[in-house]
Amino acid sequence: MTQSPSDLPFPHVDDVGRDSGTTLITRVSEARVRPERFEAFRDFILSTVRAFPDRHPGLVSHEVLLAPPGTLLYVSRWRSEGDLVAFAGEHWRDQPVVLPGEDEYLVAPLQVRHFTLVPLC
Repeated sequence: MTQSPSDLPFPHVDDVGRDSGTTLITRVSEARVRPERFEAFRDFILSTVRAFPDRHPGLVSHEVLLAPPGTLLYVSRWRSEGDLVAFAGEHWRDQPVVLPGEDEYLVAPLQVRHFTLVPLC
């Protein structure tokens, strides 16, 4: 039986980095942006997420990926499910975090997906 990412258990913060083989949770939020608002949205997101590491201690790393003129991905890596709950709430698996004013830039609702890394060696 195939499991969806939302069915898989995620590591606890105390297990990350140990030799147990557990990995970080990677969260990908995809924004479909109005092409004429792409640059403004990019600037809005960059200015907002820069402060996230200081505000969210479970955030290990993050980056913004651009695919102009209409797609922006915010990729964040988290130590544990508990850290994601603290950031995104109890429904973190299914509901994206929407910033105040973000909707005015978008052509569709944000999409969110989660991944864990499988080492190749």
